[in-house]
Amino acid sequence: MPVKKFLEKLGFEVKGEICGCDLVALRGDGSPIVVIGELKLSFNLDLLLQGVDRQAACDEVWLAVGASKRARGRERDRRVRKLCRLLGFGLLSVSRAGYVEVLVEPEPWKPRRDAKRRSVLVTEHRKRTGDPVTGGVTRSPIMTAYRQQALVCAALLAKGPCRPRDIKASVPDAAKILLGNVYGWFVRIERGVYALTDAGRAALVRWPQTLPGAANAA
Repeated sequence: MPVKKFLEKLGFEVKGEICGCDLVALRGDGSPIVVIGELKLSFNLDLLLQGVDRQAACDEVWLAVGASKRARGRERDRRVRKLCRLLGFGLLSVSRAGYVEVLVEPEPWKPRRDAKRRSVLVTEHRKRTGDPVTGGVTRSPIMTAYRQQALVCAALLAKGPCRPRDIKASVPDAAKILLGNVYGWFVRIERGVYALTDAGRAALVRWPQTLPGAANAA
């Protein structure tokens, strides 16, 4: 009823349970504007799939869900709202008292390209050596390009302490990696000279490195 009243205020004539749709609303004569509404107590995949299925039969799809306590429900997730915008769905939140809040308007939307994120993806892809991580793997460290370079540094330090300039030929960012010491693999034993820690040696056991000429470089 709250969704019905909401659409009626927008000038629609609303009727429930028509041809499998929770509600259908019409506005105008002849060739009317057709709106389909689907209702669920909470936002879920079934609701989304219903909206996709109804899309070809109407001008607008509104998805309505019960408002969650303390505004922590999935309908408040910015990713859900972004998905609704991408699909062109409207999204309503209905409180127990019958208050209807518009979270997303049903209108065509094209995501703006994020040049920065695109650049990060391309750079990481190109910097990685080979394809060291199977997609979808969880509960294990991701072998990023940075970690790969840090491992090369560790392998070059395994034979003994050295300066960043000594391994720069193999790892151009060696100075930043050794100074940053993100993983705790390195220790500065004197000005500009680094050695490998026990954590670094353990990392080489976990991820062995084959470095032709590494001993000479170190």
